Amino acid sequence: MLEAYYKEGVIEAGCDEAGRGCLAGPVFAAAVILPSDYQNEMLNDSKQLTEKKRYQLREVIEREALAWAVGIVDNHEIDQINILNASILAMHRALDQLTVRPENIIVDGNRWKPYQEPTANGNDNGNGPAIVPATTIVKGDGKYLSIAAASILAKTYRDDFMLRIHEEYPQYHWDKNKGYPAKVHREAIRQFGTTPYHRMSFNLLGNTQQLEFDFD
Repeated sequence: MLEAYYKEGVIEAGCDEAGRGCLAGPVFAAAVILPSDYQNEMLNDSKQLTEKKRYQLREVIEREALAWAVGIVDNHEIDQINILNASILAMHRALDQLTVRPENIIVDGNRWKPYQEPTANGNDNGNGPAIVPATTIVKGDGKYLSIAAASILAKTYRDDFMLRIHEEYPQYHWDKNKGYPAKVHREAIRQFGTTPYHRMSFNLLGNTQQLEFDFD
């Protein structure tokens, strides 16, 4: 089973994103705070779970977490600030919405920008908003329960969004590829052009080597 926490004795939020490598749609991120003694043998990196299991676990996470939230950065913002900055911004937006304030943050990956507590929470001591300590953890979604939970929420809520916009543009097969650079997606771009949901700063047509991509 994954570890319950990284730092003992504090309120800890796990963060992860979904959709970073997509050609279309927003990047979604989630922040989750679990009880310090939380246990769930089924929780794991969302990529290791079936779609059915992810949605089952989403209900469990939302019911049992102390707090959870989802943040979104759309494709237009991604084009303006790049996908790395957008992924971090989505996680910051998720943290902003938590009803329980974290004292420590653990993040899947190896890049982060300092997260400041919203001033509306009354944490400005005259020196500016407090920065919440954070640690990046490579493959953290396979090591810590809260990050795994965040990966599941980010993935399922993003999938829901892609299924909705698939109804507008079924020719791109987003119900199957969720906006990732699958061969059928790129072929549809060649045939039909782009949509308002495509990330215009990305290499949309790519080449043979770029067609393979892990779906998170």
